[in-house]
Amino acid sequence: MRIAEISSSPSPSTQHQQDSQLLLSQIESSIKQLEHFSSTLNNTNTISSNLRQSLTQLSQLGPFSSEFNLHLWKLSYRLWNSCVDLSNLNSKLRSSSSSSAALSLDLAKLRHIAADVLSLAGNVSGVPSPSIKSASFYYKTGLIWHDLRRFDLASSCFEKATDLLSNSNAAAAISADDATKLLLDVNLARSRTAWELSDRNLAVALLSRSKTLLLCSDHYGSLANQYLAFGKSLLSKKNETESLSEALKLMKEALDLCEKVGDGNLRELRWKTLRFISAVHLQKEEYESVIKCVRVLRQSEDEKNQHPSLPVMAVKAWLGLRRFGEAEKELRGMVVNTGIPEGVWLSAVEAYFDAAGGSAGAETAKGLFLGLMGRCHVSAGAAVRVAHRVVGDGVESEGSKVRAKVVAELVSDDRVVALFAGEAVAKERMAMHAVLWNCAADFFRSKDYGTSAEMFEKSMLYIPYDIESKILRAKGFRVLCLCHLGLSQLDRALEYINEAEKLEPNIACAFLKFKIYLQRNDHDGAISQIQAMTTCLDFTTDFVSLSAHEAVACRALPVAVAALSNLLNFYTPGKSMPTTEIVVLRTLVTILTQQPGNELEVVKFIKRAHNRSSELGSDLFFGKGEIGRRERNWFAVTSWNLGTRTGKEGNYELCAEFFRLASGLYCVPVDGQAEENNVMVCKSLILTVSSMIASEKQRKAALSESEVNEAVKLLDKAGKILKSISTGTRLNDDQITTLEPDLFFIYTFSAYDIKGRLNDLASQQLLVKSFASSKACNSKHLLQIGLTASQAPRSNHEVATFALNECLSSLLSSPSPDFENVALILRKLIAVASIHKGDTDDDAVYGMYKQAYQIMVGLKEGEYPTEEGKWLAMTAWNRAALPVRLGQIEMAKKWMNIGMELAKRIPGMETYKACMEDFVDCFQKKCNVQNNGDNRPQLVE
Repeated sequence: MRIAEISSSPSPSTQHQQDSQLLLSQIESSIKQLEHFSSTLNNTNTISSNLRQSLTQLSQLGPFSSEFNLHLWKLSYRLWNSCVDLSNLNSKLRSSSSSSAALSLDLAKLRHIAADVLSLAGNVSGVPSPSIKSASFYYKTGLIWHDLRRFDLASSCFEKATDLLSNSNAAAAISADDATKLLLDVNLARSRTAWELSDRNLAVALLSRSKTLLLCSDHYGSLANQYLAFGKSLLSKKNETESLSEALKLMKEALDLCEKVGDGNLRELRWKTLRFISAVHLQKEEYESVIKCVRVLRQSEDEKNQHPSLPVMAVKAWLGLRRFGEAEKELRGMVVNTGIPEGVWLSAVEAYFDAAGGSAGAETAKGLFLGLMGRCHVSAGAAVRVAHRVVGDGVESEGSKVRAKVVAELVSDDRVVALFAGEAVAKERMAMHAVLWNCAADFFRSKDYGTSAEMFEKSMLYIPYDIESKILRAKGFRVLCLCHLGLSQLDRALEYINEAEKLEPNIACAFLKFKIYLQRNDHDGAISQIQAMTTCLDFTTDFVSLSAHEAVACRALPVAVAALSNLLNFYTPGKSMPTTEIVVLRTLVTILTQQPGNELEVVKFIKRAHNRSSELGSDLFFGKGEIGRRERNWFAVTSWNLGTRTGKEGNYELCAEFFRLASGLYCVPVDGQAEENNVMVCKSLILTVSSMIASEKQRKAALSESEVNEAVKLLDKAGKILKSISTGTRLNDDQITTLEPDLFFIYTFSAYDIKGRLNDLASQQLLVKSFASSKACNSKHLLQIGLTASQAPRSNHEVATFALNECLSSLLSSPSPDFENVALILRKLIAVASIHKGDTDDDAVYGMYKQAYQIMVGLKEGEYPTEEGKWLAMTAWNRAALPVRLGQIEMAKKWMNIGMELAKRIPGMETYKACMEDFVDCFQKKCNVQNNGDNRPQLVE
């Protein structure tokens, strides 16, 4: 740099002055902007940022001249006054909360800048006590920051104010009292901020430090109030024992400060502090101390102006000491004290009831409340509060029933009911109704229907008689009906439900009437009520289903059947129902089968199940998979069992119907499979025809042509199934006959009977011969077939002869033949042969006798039935009479010889045998002399 350039550059002091003036101009310009916009509340944030930046730069350029400092002083006051104007304007405009909060924050920043500007100006000549004024700015700014809950900034301001006030020359120009007052205020404010920052030690230390600054009663009052405020803050933390002790300590400090002032200026504060000390003792359960505090307060305060909290604390303290008599005295004293607010009195009553509890507490609460009504106006809300407290939290608590009775007496008092008249207390009236209703509902759930009914009745007192409340009143009558149903007071229950029906006729009323009729055992009335339900506007099928459940529970089976039958009328495709149709039908059949004599109804419903499965499809009706299979099998097995039972009872017509349904149900496929039931289908078909034949004999009326044709179809189907079973892969003939030994016989016997009606004799023979060749055949079966075939009106001698001969062969091949049956068969064979072959084939009949003789040979005496043997001998002998008369000597000898041979084998025929021999000798002699006289061999039985 050249010398000329050096000489032209400004000096450092000149540059310092220029920079300072520039920054000062910027600060003043920003303040002017603020003053200009003070009517619009705009740009405060930008201005505060600019001012803070300029002030920061300016603070680095000091010290300044006295004139410069004076200018700063003026600018600080201008800035402060602008903030005051903006704050007042913000209060008047009442802008939105968010914008108002932002502006308050900006104004606090500007005030802080004003305090910093004033602090930067320092001591200015001609201005008295500048440090005090600067401290005042910082104090006021700190209060604003505290209100905005910016406690760190507030603490910073208070600390600067404290430093300024601590200057030994600060109070030189003003009175010491003003400086001390300001320092006290700063200490208290700083203490409050430290408390908010959870620095309790500093807060309490600042209060202790402030004790040296107390010059008058106002100072004492301010400090005592702050001690009390801190104690109250700790008092709210009920569960911290340490906090309560600290609160008590702080309040005692406040009480000491009040007592140091001799005049009466702090009298009210002293009583207030003492009351809070009493509250702390109450929370710490130091009840004796509470009583002492209350006594001091009562002796010190004006008796007419005693605070309402005193009796409440006294009541709670006496209760804590378990001295209920003293507590009750306090309560009764409160009743006559018109100065105690309602809420305070109620709080004391609640405390008494919580501690005393039981019937005594409830009675006292009721008496006190009614006493309170006698001396002043009590609000409806107070009545609700007392009722709710006395009722308690539930029926499980001790004495709940007694307390409910007390509440019932309280709320039914005319004076209490009068409190809830009018629209002004509509909310309280509904609250009281809710309290009583909920209490009644709790007792109802615990099955205490008597108490429940009483509480529901009292709740009706709090339902207005207007159109809007009609539904609520109807609801009340319905629950009262339920209560009296539970008490079996059916007449009263009917009265209540009739009242409910007048107000709101609906399905619920109809159903409750049904329950009443049901419990009265009025089955006809209950059934009529089921029909009435269907006419209700809000009817749903759920109520019919529920009615059936109720009827079953009451063992009113006719009503249950009526309900379920009615329910069946509502089943249509696509309609949602409470239960499936198959379940309803199954339930109906189950109910009906519990009592005899309902078989016709059972047939009707099982038939409906079968028909509906055909209409809707088995999968849709019975269900799919295992569920559907179980449902189908249940109906099929039930039909089978009922068919078996009615058959045993001799009701063959119903038996045939049940077996017919069983065969149809077993054939219903589920998931396309029905073959698994082929055996049961076959058995059902065969037993159906067998039952039809038995019914014919029972009714003594021949089967109609259509019935015969039906039987033919059923037997044809059974025959095909038998063939498929015997030739199938699962079971062969041996296995099926072993499993069902009588199945083939019943089929054969029934088919023989039906074919006989069609005069199909050849088919009968083939059928019997086929059966005789099967392993299912035995002698008893053949005997029954032979006997049947030998009898009119549809006899078949060829079948009879074949069956009886086969049976005879079977019996004789046995190691121990049944000679009773052998004798019976021989007699039948002789009878058949005599009728159909006797005239043309005498040898056939003779052969039967000869076979009988051969059977007797070798038997022990009496082993062959004696009477049957006598019959054989005498009938054989008598058969010789006709040949003798006709002169057929050889034939006569043949029959006489066989008769005598048979007589020889039969015990007890000795006399007959001697006569026979004598006649034979005589006959032989006469034959020798060729005497043709009329001498016939005759034997009389």
